Amino acid sequence: MTRLELPLGALTGLVPVGLAASWILAANGRLAEAEAAPESQPAVAVAQADERGYCTPALKTILRRVLTSCGLVGADGTAGRGCQPANAKSVATMEGEDFNALFLPLAERAAIIEFDKNDAVLDPQDAALVEKVFAQRGGASYFLVVARASPEGSAVHNSELSEQRGRAVMDHLAKTFQDPELEREVGLLWLGEEYAQLDADFCAWSRSGGADCDPKAINRSAFLAWIDCRI
Repeated sequence: MTRLELPLGALTGLVPVGLAASWILAANGRLAEAEAAPESQPAVAVAQADERGYCTPALKTILRRVLTSCGLVGADGTAGRGCQPANAKSVATMEGEDFNALFLPLAERAAIIEFDKNDAVLDPQDAALVEKVFAQRGGASYFLVVARASPEGSAVHNSELSEQRGRAVMDHLAKTFQDPELEREVGLLWLGEEYAQLDADFCAWSRSGGADCDPKAINRSAFLAWIDCRI
């Protein structure tokens, strides 16, 4: 055998070694190019948080207060842990107008359920609107029920009446949707007549009342809103 003649097995063994060396050299070359011009490389995809435009810091503050100070509806579905501002002073630290103004951007995600005077019973129109808004919430994190009373009668009676209105909505949601997560999804707050009366700006919301927006009628109500904010 001459010096230039090699067995076939030896040649076969040299091929992978040569290929591996070639690959390593090519990889090192690409790495050097990337380090020399990093701006030319494709950007790494980074997941961006989907934070809704209405999720302002002020709204998050109030939402956090409602959900923590007032709590969510109780697991037994009856007594619950809803509250009125007197029992959650951190909520009541805001002026009523400021409190309401925070919720105006939620108009497309909300509705107002108007009750008859001195009444806390949902009529068919009320019930249909409650169901529609709750069904539209999709995967929203929270759903609020904020009940009120118009400034007629005593403050004690109106506080009790607004609580009854809020619970009427909750009872209907529980009966209609039979959602086992309801008590963790819905925040309940009742405001009586003393705090955060709705003004004419809320007349543009979807309402169960008539075409005319009467100041007293719009406050014999519960407003419902679904919110997808991280708190």
